[in-house]
Amino acid sequence: MTDKKWHKLGSVATLKQKQIQSIEVEGKRIALSFNAERFGAISGTCLHAGGPLGEGTIQNDYVVCPWHSWMFHRETGEARPGIPAAVSRYELKEEGGDLYVNLVPLTQAKHAPHPKHPLTRDIVREPGKIRVAGISTTAMNKDFPRFSTSEALLKEALDHAAAKHGAETRLIRLNDLKFKACEGYYSKSASACTWPCTITQMDPTDELTSVYESFVFWADVILISTSIRWGSPSSLYYKMIERMNCVQNQVTIADRVMIRGKVVSFIITGGQDNIQGVVGQMMMFFGELGFLFPQFPFIAHSRGWDAEDMENNVIQVKESPELKEGARALADRAVDLAKELAAKGNPACKVERGGRKAQTLS
Repeated sequence: MTDKKWHKLGSVATLKQKQIQSIEVEGKRIALSFNAERFGAISGTCLHAGGPLGEGTIQNDYVVCPWHSWMFHRETGEARPGIPAAVSRYELKEEGGDLYVNLVPLTQAKHAPHPKHPLTRDIVREPGKIRVAGISTTAMNKDFPRFSTSEALLKEALDHAAAKHGAETRLIRLNDLKFKACEGYYSKSASACTWPCTITQMDPTDELTSVYESFVFWADVILISTSIRWGSPSSLYYKMIERMNCVQNQVTIADRVMIRGKVVSFIITGGQDNIQGVVGQMMMFFGELGFLFPQFPFIAHSRGWDAEDMENNVIQVKESPELKEGARALADRAVDLAKELAAKGNPACKVERGGRKAQTLS
């Protein structure tokens, strides 16, 4: 390019004091760097999710984005070797002790070609039977699994939903999935928490995709089972819902409600008490995602704080017709509400804008 539009950035001596900094000039965000006695200027906006490159760090002459660690050479704008992408770069000059930048970029941004992630598709309920997903959050030894009272009641509910209501069902054991804990991108910036989840996009081995798929696209009803651990849901439950933040955060970041016309219910068992505290947390979180609750949205079993003879707790759940009937009745309430909502057409709607205020049942 031959056009020049020079703008004075400031004194060279002052600008040398920072290895990397963000500068905005006439609406352009520029990442200005200084290393090995040389200045570099590239676009200050990361190609991935718009992260502020000028607030990042320098590693081996590459600017590292502070949001998701994408890397671009601080002078050429090229991504790290092997990735055919680049941000724009800018020409610099020094005159009279001042540094100037040409606001007409020397190069244009270049995006690396890649297929869209399957989770980026429109959220549309495909025609078919009522669909019920069961999520077991029990943690145990995979090689030598034990009996899980909460999962046993979850299976009872799923089998009943299939037998009585003709529902399609699937059981997902979090214990069988390999997935990372939330890495706190929202803590860097609200916009750094993306959909699909940043981890899901960047780590092809992450197996939480099946949970996202079931929650957002496939299921009309979600049944979640958990044990009680020190008065709280299981550790795997918390690991899952922290990763589900990317769904809830879309409401506040993008004014986008991803969960509509879907029902959730809970099964809670344990050798400790605090059932109300556990279910209260679960209802609060899933209510914030946009799920709806049937009347009496949970069943629970606990023999109290001092019931340390856990083998008897297991026997009681295995042999209790009341608990099994409770699981079946829970499935009935959840599926009946899902059928009512389906009759109104809600699950078939696409994602709409308008945040939580736009959610209606009509």
